[in-house]
This record gives sequence, C-alpha cells and structure tokens, in this order.
Amino acid sequence: MNKKAIIIGLILALVLGGGVAYQLTHSVTGGDEHAEHKDEKGVHEEKEHKEEKGGHEGHEEKSEAGSVKMTAEVQKENGVVVTVAKKQPIAGMISATGKVEANADRIAHVSPRISGKIVAVKASLGDSVASGQSLATLDSIELGEALNRYQQSKTKLALAQSNMDRIKALVEKKIAARKDILQAETDYKTAQTELHTDEERLSLYGVSASDLKGDGHKKPRLPVRSPIGGIITEKHAIVGELADPSKSLYTVADLSSVWVLVDIHEKDLAKVRRGQPAIVSVGAFPDQKLKGRITYIADLVDETTRTVKARIEVPNPGRKLKPEMFATVELALSAGAPPVLAVPEDAVQDLDGKKVVFIAESDAEFAVRQVQAGRTAGGMVEIVSGLKEGDRYAIKGAFILKSEIKKGELVDEHGHGE
Repeated sequence: MNKKAIIIGLILALVLGGGVAYQLTHSVTGGDEHAEHKDEKGVHEEKEHKEEKGGHEGHEEKSEAGSVKMTAEVQKENGVVVTVAKKQPIAGMISATGKVEANADRIAHVSPRISGKIVAVKASLGDSVASGQSLATLDSIELGEALNRYQQSKTKLALAQSNMDRIKALVEKKIAARKDILQAETDYKTAQTELHTDEERLSLYGVSASDLKGDGHKKPRLPVRSPIGGIITEKHAIVGELADPSKSLYTVADLSSVWVLVDIHEKDLAKVRRGQPAIVSVGAFPDQKLKGRITYIADLVDETTRTVKARIEVPNPGRKLKPEMFATVELALSAGAPPVLAVPEDAVQDLDGKKVVFIAESDAEFAVRQVQAGRTAGGMVEIVSGLKEGDRYAIKGAFILKSEIKKGELVDEHGHGE
C-alpha cells in the first residue's frame, strides 16, 4: 500500500511540473511576439507620422542631396522659369584695374626764364588759369641790363635815322656825295637789327611790347606766365625768395583729359590694341561710365606680375576723374566671335564655394549641377563645362531654389542635433 501511494505521488508531481513549464514557456514566447508586433507597429506609425509632417510643409522638400522638389504652382508663385540651354554670341570683355594720372602731354612746370627775386604772387593752389596768364612777377638784375641795351639800341636807331635823313637832304642839294647816303642807310639798318634783337630778348624773358611802352623811367617787372590753361596743382612761389630757371614755381595741369594706367595680363595681350575702346569707372562715381581709348601699350612685360602697362586716354568733363584715383576699366573685344553656351548671371549661384546651376530633372524636381564659368559680358556668363546644349535649367528663380537647398540642410542638421 505504501509503495502504491509513492508511485501515484510521483506521477502526479511529473504531471503538475510539465503543466507549469508549458505555461511559463508559452507566456515568455507570447510576450516576445507581442513586443515584436508592438515594435513593428511603432516604427510604422512613426514613419507615417513623419510622412504626414512632411506633407504639411506643402509642395517643397529636399528629396535627396543636391536636389530640390517644387511643384509647378509654387514655381509660378516664386518666379521660377525653366528654359533650354543654347549657344549665343556674347560680347567679349576684359576687366582690369588701374590708376588715374594727369595727362603728361598737358602738364606744364612754370619757371622764370632768368633769375630774379619774387615780388608778387598772383595765383594759388587749385586756381584755374588761362594760357599766357601771369602767375608771379620778379625783380631781376639781368632784366635791367637787357632793358638798358634795349634803350641804347632804341636811341642808336633814332640817331641813325636822323643822320640818314640829313645826308639824303644834302645829296639832293648836291652838297654830299652819294656814297655817304649808302653808308648812312647801312648804319640805320644795323641799328634797326640791334633794336629788334633786344626786343626779342626781352620777349623771351617774358616782357611784351606793351610793357615797353609808356614811361621809360619806370622799370617793368618780369612776369612769370603759364604756357597752358589748366589747374594749378603745385605752388612753390613765395614772395621774397629768389627764383631761377632751374626752380619750378608752379605746376599747371590741364585735366580736361586724363590718363588711366592699367595692367593687362600677358594672356590677354593678343586681344588688345591701340585705339581700342574702353569704359572707365571709379568708386567715387559708380554710376558714371566714361569712354576712352587705348593710346599706348608697353613693349616690356613685368617679370613679377606677368602684366603689361597700357595707357587709356579719357575725356574728363567736370574734372570728376582726379589723379591718384583707382579705376576699373572694361575693354570691349572685337565683335564677330563664335557663339558660346551662355546663361544669365542670375542663373549661376554660389553654393558651398562652387558655381552651380539648377537642372530641371522633371516638372517638379531640380538637380544641382556644378559648372565652370568663363567670360562675362552684357549680363551673360559663358559656361565652359558642366552644362550642355539642350539641358533644361532654371533661368529665373535660381536663388529661390538655392534657398530651398539651404533650408533643407538646416532642417537635417536640426534633426541630427535632436
């Protein structure tokens, strides 16, 4: 009886233990499946939530790196216009920087013809003077000596003329021989030549014939006259100082035309020539475009900068261009160049330090494409590489598309930060 009870107890224990094990195993497995199902559901809901969030942003989104989506309606609202890339002729232009200088052919350094002491100063720095105008006067010993010779020659001529007239009267009365009148005429012509020489000397000194008329006892001053009309840009004349021909008292510059000296790169030498038109502008008057022409191209290349000096002569109405101003010069190249692939300047944007255009991949998606720009003229940019004829690109509104790209980058950075 005891053995039978023990066997029955063992059987019951085994049955009860197996049930508990099955229940525990089923509970664990079911929990895992439930968690797994819950995770999949959470991922699915999170994905749908993100898509729904993206849908609230409207029609634009950054679909992938280097592209942007924009519906036709939004393109129209933002002024985005798509066109086909094609070749077209553009006027060539070389841009260079330079400096304004006075026209060296219209500058005069004014100094006296002979030495003397400055007794009067009649013009100052910045004054506008006319050609022949007296700028200063000198008291000169050399001038006094020349005036004495002139007076002596004048008296000698008067005596020679009187003697010639007297002898002519005597010859007519047959009191004097005819050879005497020949001698008298010779003396008169000699005195006349000497007086003319003295007058020329005084004229070279700056004393005119009108200065010699009048009171002979009054000593005329030596005037220092400007040989050209213009503006006084330098003044060294001071009353009481000694002046001589080696010392410049004034510098007069005619600024009605000026020179602009520019550096032309060695690679562009074949494109420039004498007489070529140029457009000059300065920072002080950015809206003023002054026309000039190349009048000189140097024969030597600077070995350091590999440039050549060129000189542009520019009319300067109103004297707006002033010496030492920095200037920007545009040299127009000859027409007739073959057409090139070109786009408007606004179609090319700077993105992360690169020149890019926006290619229309579809009606609602634009891809960023890096390009290499060439010369620029008349608002058009030559595209050397990165774009081919027939490509559809954003001719207007490229800045809006660039803004969308930047906006997408900021959103990504913000998301990663979270």
